[in-house]
This record gives sequence, C-alpha cells and structure tokens, in this order.
Amino acid sequence: MSLPSTAATNASVQAGTVRYLHQDAAHSLYRNGQVLTRRDRDGNDAGTEGMIFDTRQITAHNARLLAPEQRCTLTNNGFELVTQGLANRAFDFFDHNSVVGTYYDECAQSVKQATGAHQVFAFDHNVRSANDSEAKQRIAGGQQVQGPARIVHGDYTLTSAPQRLRDLAKPPTGNDTLRSILKAKQSLLDNVLVERILGGAARYAIINVWRNIAEQAVATHPLALCDARSVQPEDLVVFEIHYADRVGENYFSKHSTHHDWYYYPRMTRDEILLIKQWDSAGTMAQTMGAQADGHNDQAPCTFSFHTAFLDASVANDAPQRLSIEVRCVVLYA
Repeated sequence: MSLPSTAATNASVQAGTVRYLHQDAAHSLYRNGQVLTRRDRDGNDAGTEGMIFDTRQITAHNARLLAPEQRCTLTNNGFELVTQGLANRAFDFFDHNSVVGTYYDECAQSVKQATGAHQVFAFDHNVRSANDSEAKQRIAGGQQVQGPARIVHGDYTLTSAPQRLRDLAKPPTGNDTLRSILKAKQSLLDNVLVERILGGAARYAIINVWRNIAEQAVATHPLALCDARSVQPEDLVVFEIHYADRVGENYFSKHSTHHDWYYYPRMTRDEILLIKQWDSAGTMAQTMGAQADGHNDQAPCTFSFHTAFLDASVANDAPQRLSIEVRCVVLYA
C-alpha cells in the first residue's frame, strides 16, 4: 500500500508526549478504591478520584519501517496493522444501528481471520473525535462522540476481563450497545460455555479493531502502542470505572524507561489496527500478575498499553482525527 511521502512517515522514530499516572500512585493488580471515575449514561466522566497525571516525552518507533522479521504482531507485541478496506465506502459511522447491525460483523470477521479463533463476536464500540467542537455530538440512536483517550492504559484487568465474559452471557444492560439488536432476555454468549472457558477449558481474548473514519489520513493524536513485552507488573495501577449499573476496570500505567513505544503514522480508512486488550493465555494473565509477558517467549502476550499521543511534528492546523474502535471477544474453542 502506498503512503503519502511526508517527513513524519519517513522518520524511523518520532518524539511526542503522553500522560502516565503519577509515580506516587500505589501499584495495584486488584481494585482498591484509590483511582477511579464515575460515568454517566452517555459514557462521559462525572467525577474522579486519584487521577493525578504525569506528562512524559516518549520516542515512538515508526512501525511501518520495521523489517519484515521485526514487524509487530498481536501474538508477540499486542498489536498489528492490517490492510482492510471497508465493504461499504459510504458507510455511516454516526448511525448506531448501522454500526452494530453491519460493521460489527465486518470487524468480527477481520479478527477471526487474523487470529484463527473458533468464534469472534463484536460487543461494544466508541466513536472518537479529536475536535473539541464535535466531542458533544450524539450518534443517531447511540451515545455521544468521545474524545481521544489521552492516558496510557489497557482496557481490562485480571478481574474485569473474566467479568466481561460473564457480563456477555447475560442480557444487555443500560450501557451495552447490543441492546438495539438483542431481545430483552437474550445474551451474546452462552453462560455454560463462558463458565467452561473461565474454568480453563479454552483460551479467550478481547481485541479492539481501531479504524480511522475520516477521509484524510490520521495526523493529530495518533495512537502510540507499547510493546507488551516491555511492561512489568509493578507498572500497573487499577483504574475503576463506576457506571450506573456496574463497575469496570482498566489498568493505568506509571512511567518506565523500559517501555518500548510504536506507532503507525498516517493511517487511512483502508487499514485497521488490531489491539489486544486481554489474552487468557498470556504469561501475565496465567501467573495472575506474578510474571511479565517477556518472561516466557513461548506464550502470547497478555495486552498492550496504548494511548493517543501528541506528535511534535504535526502542524497546528492539521485535520483532526476521527476514529472508531470496536471491541471483540475472541473464543479459541
């Protein structure tokens, strides 16, 4: 695939800034009520505790320029770029029912092809805009458009990853995007299957499908992705998300000089970025946080930290990023 010839694209590394959680935050693998946010029914923050940030400069490697044998993969690094054009070039990402009813299937098929998994189901999504004037725009039939996530994070934890599987074996609740296509007593996953998987009978994963949905290539707030093998358990801090009907968890990260960052400059609508949010077969998952993913080269990684970052080379008047991420649950048996 040909890319625009720009200095940012041709540079092997790019300086930029990201936000970590402050170094004074206590390391945690499990919920302790110290770092949290409360969210309203539109998914917007409505009060926080312990959210003290630490802005750091990073150097992100241009992953497009890596040699074939060094290219980043879902298995080893926690992320992977795939060329994948839209089935419908005129698709309306601001129509909730169209996204859930049509685009979810497209994402699930892409993840299934990339992973070789037995079953893949898309279950949630966010549309994000880097333009503050659009951040309050409401999707037809859905939630408000969100701003880019500007904090180094992973979307699931030792607690919230298995809990999300159990949630998907229940009828959808107030914040679930699947309410529009599932009947009142239906669930996405079978409860008996979920309990069998969580009992250790099979591997599962949660993978995001991230796509630029603007006509222009991404310039502002591109994603920076941290090689999973460079993350240590002591970097992690549980971030609690208190919704109206449940409590979710992410992992935030404290800064480490060992973190190895990558990015894909100028992503187009014809590409998707697969980001691993959790893998039950990962070393960190298997050891309940006792060992880092790099400890066992034979095992897949557990997850990749990621964040929007401020690319120092981007002009102030560059087109604003507009993107969608769709979360998929991946079942290997």
